[in-house]
Amino acid sequence: MHIRDLQPDDATLKEQAAEALVLGFREHWPAAWPDMAAARAEVEQALSPEKVCRVACDDHGTLLGWIGGFHMYGVVWELHPLVVHPRVQGRGVGRALVADFEAQVAQRGGLTILLGSDDEHDMTSLSGVDLYPDVWQHIAQIRNLRGHPYTFYQTCGFVIVGVVPDANGPGKPDILLAKRVMGDGLAVMDHLCVFFLSFVVYILSCKRCGFA
Repeated sequence: MHIRDLQPDDATLKEQAAEALVLGFREHWPAAWPDMAAARAEVEQALSPEKVCRVACDDHGTLLGWIGGFHMYGVVWELHPLVVHPRVQGRGVGRALVADFEAQVAQRGGLTILLGSDDEHDMTSLSGVDLYPDVWQHIAQIRNLRGHPYTFYQTCGFVIVGVVPDANGPGKPDILLAKRVMGDGLAVMDHLCVFFLSFVVYILSCKRCGFA
């Protein structure tokens, strides 16, 4: 697996990135990118010069997943979006992309990464209930009911820092997570982490194809 910038003139990878958005969000967030036109527009926005847009590809140059983000204010960057193609989910691609994005943010002087993860389909205990007025009590007792990605981000070191009740309609909140990124002194360790995760994904791919 190789992680690099998505180039604006790479029509093939851009199309694969758009397809990954449609397929990756279709089950639980179908309204996010309902068709290829919406997904292509998102990819083009992610390629703005001031943003970060990184793709993970296999040894044949086929897209495995991609991640985007942008500077919000101060030393805060937002992670949006992150998608791994359904055919390779669960193999460490997402973790490698997040680690790479952290390195990109640190290189640009960022200190905090913020992201929002919607729950529109009763995937957590925060969905389908009135979170007011004891919002923090609900957060403290959160349970993952059906594979919501907030627990994935927690394994990457993110912490729930809030929730926006009814962000997508009554009982459909947006869960906010944040993480402090590594400073320059730990940049080498961060790159080693990306390398290790890439190596693990490569070994798993070889085993799946019968080469190991």
